[in-house]
Formats: sequence, C-alpha cells, structure tokens
Amino acid sequence: MKTAEENALALAQILEDSKADDVCVIDVSELNSWTDFFVIATVHSTAHTQGLAKQIKDYVKENEMEIHLTHNKAPGGDDWNLIDIGPVVVHLMSQDAREFYELEKLWHNGKRLK
Repeated sequence: MKTAEENALALAQILEDSKADDVCVIDVSELNSWTDFFVIATVHSTAHTQGLAKQIKDYVKENEMEIHLTHNKAPGGDDWNLIDIGPVVVHLMSQDAREFYELEKLWHNGKRLK
C-alpha cells in the first residue's frame, strides 16, 4: 500500500502526463486535520476536466482508495472540480479560478513537493 505522499505524487504525474498545466503538490498535513496533501492543476476545458477526473477515479479504484462525496456550490460549474480522496484532495481548476482563488498563496505555509 502506498503512502499518502506517494499517491499525491502519482496523481500529480497522471495530471502532468494528461496535459494539465502548473501541477503542484502541497503538504498541508501540519496545517489542518482533514487532509494531508493538495494536488492542484490547471485544466483547459470541461472535456479535459472530465477526462482527468476519470483517470483519477481509475487510479483510486486500482489502489483501493475511496473518493468522498463533495457538494458543489454551483452545480455544473466548470471552474473548479474538487476530488476528495481523504488524505489527498485534488483540485482541477480553470486558469481563471486558479488565479482568483490562489490556493498556493492561501496555503503558502505548506511544504511544496512539486
């Protein structure tokens, strides 16, 4: 079984291999109690987001992990897709959403692994 860090880095590699931009992994384990790693990536379209989400779900299934259901504030919104895998939270964001929310800046005290 892989560690949360190994899973976060593997998910980041999947995103990079699938043409997501500016992929980063941040260790936030010392900053909160609900997750250990953020994987953040910029996506280009709804189809791109859906394809990446499917690859993440396949990885989760293959590695006997579980996706926790989340509730979107704006159903059908394409700007930010959050996939909560417990110790790893994946953020698939449009360029506009990424610039607006600035997660890396918000979680700047976390250790950036990638």
